[in-house]
Amino acid sequence: MEDNLVKQAEEVEALSSIYGSDWTTESEASRSYSIRVEDNKRECILYVTMPEGYPGESPPKYELSAPWMERKDKEKLHQALDEVYLENIGETVIFQWVEKIREIMQNIKSVETQKKKEKAPIDTLDLTELEISCPDITHGEVIQDRKSSFQGHAAEVHSMSDVNAVLAKLKQNKKILNATHNMYAYRIERKTERGVSVLQDCDDDGEAHAGGRMLHLLQILDQKNTLVVVSRWYGGIQLGPDRFRHINNATRQVIQQAGLLKK
Repeated sequence: MEDNLVKQAEEVEALSSIYGSDWTTESEASRSYSIRVEDNKRECILYVTMPEGYPGESPPKYELSAPWMERKDKEKLHQALDEVYLENIGETVIFQWVEKIREIMQNIKSVETQKKKEKAPIDTLDLTELEISCPDITHGEVIQDRKSSFQGHAAEVHSMSDVNAVLAKLKQNKKILNATHNMYAYRIERKTERGVSVLQDCDDDGEAHAGGRMLHLLQILDQKNTLVVVSRWYGGIQLGPDRFRHINNATRQVIQQAGLLKK
């Protein structure tokens, strides 16, 4: 353990020297840090926490904040970081992680540039200026814990058009758009010739299992025609299982606040 702590201290000193103001100590007590990686005016923030077993026995814990990045690119990035660790088990890896993030960001930029060249020029549509007609949205109270914030948003929906409209409307809010995660779940009751069926789905938006837990809560509450989105702004400190408690509380609270909670 003492050897691990020495290596951690040496790595922190080196990273601080290399990345300067882009390196931030979030908590010395929990050995939590963040590194800002910027490329072409886009940024990705890597939050890392060094457990006692790192680097000798276990990897650092990490979370990524890159709201602009598509889910498939996030998945590739997570996979790439895991591969870097497996190739360097027992060694410090945060520098390699940061440079791998920078490499992937540059690759994304190259792909996007190529796609732009292949497309005919079109007028850019500013989402914030677009008039979106959608159901009323209720915004819940903000739940805060160790620098992380959670807020629920709920709406009564009767079709996928309603769901998509609400999601698009929420993204017009820059704060919500830039949340680390925007998880959601919905259940819609549909009447057909064969009877009543329920259309339901969820999305984790990078917070593994969160969407499924939200959908499970809607099922337990027997919610119908309900869409719930929970925004999380990560504060740099790992919350462990507590994050799911906050997500569930934000979900139930905003449903009740919107008058949608079934009795």
